[in-house]
Amino acid sequence: MALKKSQLYNKIWQACDALRGGMDASEYKNYVLTLLFVRYLSDKHANNPNSIVVVPEGGSFANLSKLKGKSNIGEEINKVLHKLAEANNLKGIIDIVDFNDESKLGKGKEQVDRLSELIAIFESTELDFSKNSAEGDDLLGDAYEYLMKNFAVESGKSKGQFYTPAEVSRLIAKLVEASKATSNSQNAYDPTCGSGSLLLKVATEAKPVNLTLFGQEKDNNTHALAILNMWLHNEPTADIRKGNTLSEPAFTENGALKKFDFVVANPPFSQKNWMQGLDPEHDLYARFDGFGIPPAKNGDYAFLLHIVKSLKSTGKGAVVLPHGVLFRGNAEAQIRQSLVKRGYIKGIIGLPANLFFGTGIPACIVVLDKEKAAERQGIFMIDASKGYRKDGNKNRLRDQDIEKILDIWQSQEEIPGFSHFATLREIEKNEYNLNLPRYIENIDQEDDQSIEGHLYGGIPTKDIESLKNFWQVCPKLKDEIFTPLRDGFVSLKVDTDNLGETIQERAEFLSFKNKTQETLRQWQKVQQEYLTSLDSDVRPKEVFFKLGQALKTAFAENPLLDKYDVFQVLADYWQEIMQDDVYIIVSDGWLAGKEVIRLTKENKNKKKAEIKGLAGLEGRLIPVDLLIKTYFADTWQDLEKAKQDQEEAKSRMDEIKEEHGGEDGLLSDLASESGNIPKKDLLARLKELQRSQNLGELDEEEKEELDVLQEYAQNLEKESQAKKEIKEKETQLEKLVLQKYPTLTEEEIKDLVINKKWFVTIDERINDLVEQTGYNITARLKELAQRYEETLPEINKKVEELENKVAKHLEEMGFKVTE
Repeated sequence: MALKKSQLYNKIWQACDALRGGMDASEYKNYVLTLLFVRYLSDKHANNPNSIVVVPEGGSFANLSKLKGKSNIGEEINKVLHKLAEANNLKGIIDIVDFNDESKLGKGKEQVDRLSELIAIFESTELDFSKNSAEGDDLLGDAYEYLMKNFAVESGKSKGQFYTPAEVSRLIAKLVEASKATSNSQNAYDPTCGSGSLLLKVATEAKPVNLTLFGQEKDNNTHALAILNMWLHNEPTADIRKGNTLSEPAFTENGALKKFDFVVANPPFSQKNWMQGLDPEHDLYARFDGFGIPPAKNGDYAFLLHIVKSLKSTGKGAVVLPHGVLFRGNAEAQIRQSLVKRGYIKGIIGLPANLFFGTGIPACIVVLDKEKAAERQGIFMIDASKGYRKDGNKNRLRDQDIEKILDIWQSQEEIPGFSHFATLREIEKNEYNLNLPRYIENIDQEDDQSIEGHLYGGIPTKDIESLKNFWQVCPKLKDEIFTPLRDGFVSLKVDTDNLGETIQERAEFLSFKNKTQETLRQWQKVQQEYLTSLDSDVRPKEVFFKLGQALKTAFAENPLLDKYDVFQVLADYWQEIMQDDVYIIVSDGWLAGKEVIRLTKENKNKKKAEIKGLAGLEGRLIPVDLLIKTYFADTWQDLEKAKQDQEEAKSRMDEIKEEHGGEDGLLSDLASESGNIPKKDLLARLKELQRSQNLGELDEEEKEELDVLQEYAQNLEKESQAKKEIKEKETQLEKLVLQKYPTLTEEEIKDLVINKKWFVTIDERINDLVEQTGYNITARLKELAQRYEETLPEINKKVEELENKVAKHLEEMGFKVTE
């Protein structure tokens, strides 16, 4: 059975919970990743004589499982790791973590319990990697990225620098055009590789070509992480070495730096001690010759020049650097000028601030390309600083942001406020200052206030014309809701309260909605044929790529919807639901849709217990509620009606208790301390009042009490009947569901998953974008109307009237008002 990515992520993160408290994330990540590594190698390579990985006797995850509860568990885990490390030349990598460290894991029983729980989590069947068969899709690699991101978040500013956000890594891998690699003899290099995520993204982008990977990392623990990362991504031959890249570069040939086809890096920003162990004036590798030596207290250009020197004559590179490298003067200005004149800089991408762990300052990607450098006529620049979403206390590139950057990069299209090709002549005029605002003007100006509009009233025509895309969709609407006031100004003919309804119900806007819906239907029609053919030969990530590109193309000409906003709808749904579904289909086939799972939860004794009833059922591919609404709609509607009846009865009883349950209320004698009315007491009091009624002995207050109690009793009975009906219908539906799932045909499953699950959700979300467009236009027009609704003279007149009233009142009170 294939793993769902979301389940895998949650299970592994659960392991982190077992270690929190004794150490911070920068430390406990090593324990979690080591056990993940051992479980993965054991599942994938144990008893496989053809594998390059050796799982020796006494060095597997099965050996770890046997240690649970043992008093010397920490010491024995270390022995198992030592055997596995020794058999695979991983000494100093997976055995540097001490599982017998009492300062981090506790002493005696505390350590035994903590480590036993940790191993038990990794024993879960949900982490059985031997049963996953979606070849080419990096399930565990993605899980590792998920962990790295979360570890970086928890480690905080000072200890999260080992991780380059996956979105940035993905962008860089595409910018260096690794997908154009043609031979397995080609290579890629990261001189400051951290945990290796950036280097691995390049390797993935190059597939099916298998690049040889090289990396260097200064920090001991992070170096070990990088090697684990390579193995978990099925790149065990990657050459990752420890050391200082600037003072002791690890990869040399015949006394010179080794040359690479692709070089990528996210070096430490503005490193102050970069000269440590290095004499730049007499650099053995001539990295600064012809450029100059970077400032002693800032190593940004030292890393950049190391990368330039490491590129082959046709090599391509990309490096993340702080924005300062684009405009700082003195020695850096000289280096920058030399790089530009040689044509090595192909492009610059300005990124949003606060993307990286360890710093909040804005950064950029400098794209290098030595091929045809002498012919280069300028630098293509993109200012992507405004495209992101908030993610906790950091910013994060969205899929749509990456997609837009790459589309514009490929097309070299100049878009005002976003992209520009700066010619060498233009750059020379700016004295080789590459600061993006010099070349790309910020077109998001502040909302202008019209002095004339405030003085004499009226909405400026230029503000109305700024909504030109909307008026193209609804050309007649503008004349119907506005009337000319004077030259350059109009007034609103429609009451602002009715403006939204006027726009939403306009025939032209409804026509736009219908056309958008038709575009979506055509996209679905084409993609349905592709999706129904999904099988084990498909890579899940290719499915997203194909769907996404087709969706962008379909909405490219939509006058109101940004195609990248539409693309993000698919990207979000893919992350939430669809990627898990596709992975299951590719791994286990469409008939996995027949499977329904009984959910469990942890009981009071911390043991797994089944969740009884309909709520405890979950379809692997087809949600239970979708199956019910499709095949058992009448029963489901009866259930919903019963739930509504129960809620209405309860709500009315709460109202009665609120109204009559006070200290002197009609129900005060019946209500318990918790405010509830016991049924037994209620019926006894009703019987008593009814007897008095029959004898004609009720006073007015008792008559009112009888009416209230009777209504309460009726709703109590209604609630009771509804509960009974709910239980019966849920039991009936549970039986029907369990009977139906195994009988589903492949065609039924495809229809349910593709049309009724995937397409319906995507349809709803894109329609929400359409609706939001109408709301945004309405909100903008209301804002403009209200802004200029009262003129300054009218406001001054009101102020004067109020001042006169206040003055009059003060005089009546005996105070003399002076000017």
